[in-house]
Amino acid sequence: MDNRSEQKAENSPLYPAIDPFSQEMLDVGDGHKVYLEQSGAREGYPVVVVHGGPGAGCSASMRRYFDPTKYRIIMFDQRGCGRSLPYASIEHNTTWDLVRDMEQIRTHLGVDQWAVFGGSWGATLSLIYAQTHPDSVSHLILRGVFLMTQPELDWFYGGGAGKFWPELWQRFVSVIPEHERDDLIAAYHKRLFSGDMREEMRFGTTWTHWENALASFQSNGFGGHCPPAYARTFARIENHYFINDGFLNQDQKILNNMEKIRHIQGYIVQGRYDMICPPAMAYELSRKWPRCDVRIMSYAGHAMSEPKISSELVSIMDKLRF
Repeated sequence: MDNRSEQKAENSPLYPAIDPFSQEMLDVGDGHKVYLEQSGAREGYPVVVVHGGPGAGCSASMRRYFDPTKYRIIMFDQRGCGRSLPYASIEHNTTWDLVRDMEQIRTHLGVDQWAVFGGSWGATLSLIYAQTHPDSVSHLILRGVFLMTQPELDWFYGGGAGKFWPELWQRFVSVIPEHERDDLIAAYHKRLFSGDMREEMRFGTTWTHWENALASFQSNGFGGHCPPAYARTFARIENHYFINDGFLNQDQKILNNMEKIRHIQGYIVQGRYDMICPPAMAYELSRKWPRCDVRIMSYAGHAMSEPKISSELVSIMDKLRF
């Protein structure tokens, strides 16, 4: 396959599709094995891609945001999702387990420092990892900032986003009895962990469709088809994190620890019309981060795949200096 940096796909900011040069299942302990792959340049600058969700897993298209002649592209599926095993497990699956996994991956691969690239929940985990291991991170490249705060959860699961999409919101809440709708995360948790596989898939599909439908500025509320087994896994893991406040106490909240990473060069690409993670949190984050370059994209929403967001992310990575 042609990996030359100038050979981007016609009418696309992304690089051509490539295959990994290395794939493995890394035993990270606690009964978990994490899928880990590398692609691009074996001797290139290491960049680790941190996927969203929690529970979404990586996709092959994520490799295409990086010049394969310049970057050693490292991707992994977080515990319980994608190709990691055991699939759909929430046992020993917390933010701090994932932070430890990332550091284990770095040392396993013999990487001194790497650029950390993540969006949505991936931005959350990237920031917490950097605050825990600041000497391991050279750059942070974030998209669709989510800081795992109660106001953000209230926005998306408490009716804020629903004011813009009332018909989709009604579909999301209508499956829950009225007396339980004051806490939809808890109400869905009860059903996503009921032990009835059919019920878990049904509620997992509804949960996942609500998020997918609002991801893209251009989708007009169409979330596409999501296989029920995947939807169940995604919804269970995501709900598990949300009902536990991301496993963060007050002292561990991201905005309370920005001093630890103030020296790290950061970039934020944020859609102006992001319905899932509104721009307010990106702005709050940047106010506490002197070396952060915030780029608000007009007529763009949340999804990494949106043209303006994709183009800006690729541009940042093309121009990054080490």
